Amino acid sequence: MAVKNAALAARQDKHAKPALVSDQGLPELDRLIHERMRLGIISALAANDSLSFNDLKKLLQTTDGNLSVHARKLEEAEYVSCSKSFEGRMPKTEYRLTVKGRRALEKYLDHMEALIRTMRK
Repeated sequence: MAVKNAALAARQDKHAKPALVSDQGLPELDRLIHERMRLGIISALAANDSLSFNDLKKLLQTTDGNLSVHARKLEEAEYVSCSKSFEGRMPKTEYRLTVKGRRALEKYLDHMEALIRTMRK
């Protein structure tokens, strides 16, 4: 599917890239969320109030480094929040989905549904 460089709307988010429009006029998916590991993180956090780093690592069956890199990208985009604390002497990192992250996920799901409807026509 060819993609034209046409901004759908001006965005106030400094991290957001302009939306691209396909030949069918459908907005392109949010590339930040569309990556498999980041979609997994966002989805897991949407289904839970919060998850620890270790819980996410087990759930997504990934390495410390991989989870850390992808979680940081989501945190920089303000899609997730991260809090660090200690339980005894052990560090604990806790992640939560932000309001902005939930909106981004809902928009992503709407885009996916629109693409599916278009492909089934």
